[in-house]
Amino acid sequence: MGNYIRWQQRFSNYQKAFTQLKSAVELSHQRELSLLERQGVVQAFEYTHELAWKTMKDFLEYRGSTEQIYGSKDATRQAFSFGLIDYADVWMRMIQSRNLTSHIYDEAMVADIVDEILSNYFFRFEELKIKFSKILEDENQML
Repeated sequence: MGNYIRWQQRFSNYQKAFTQLKSAVELSHQRELSLLERQGVVQAFEYTHELAWKTMKDFLEYRGSTEQIYGSKDATRQAFSFGLIDYADVWMRMIQSRNLTSHIYDEAMVADIVDEILSNYFFRFEELKIKFSKILEDENQML
């Protein structure tokens, strides 16, 4: 039961982070983002990605996964195998981007990562949110 509550709590936090990222994506459709706003997009991406893989990990453990999950790559591989996510290659690129974000000081690199977030990563996060929302809805109906 504890793992059930844990993944739900983590998912709730994921939804909050996703909402922040979504606000930034919507703003980018209205106008060009300033450098400071692009840095905010990167930070929102970092939070959202961190909560995404940890939610996947908690959910997989709740579902009885016996494989050890040590980090985001393990969680991503298992989530793909379990059918939680599609586009495993994009999720792996996301991990690479996330690892770069704490070391980028060049505006061009920030712009490249922001473009990838806005054009690709955001939609993968949205798919995960929809998938977990459906699972949660189905499980709540069974209670």
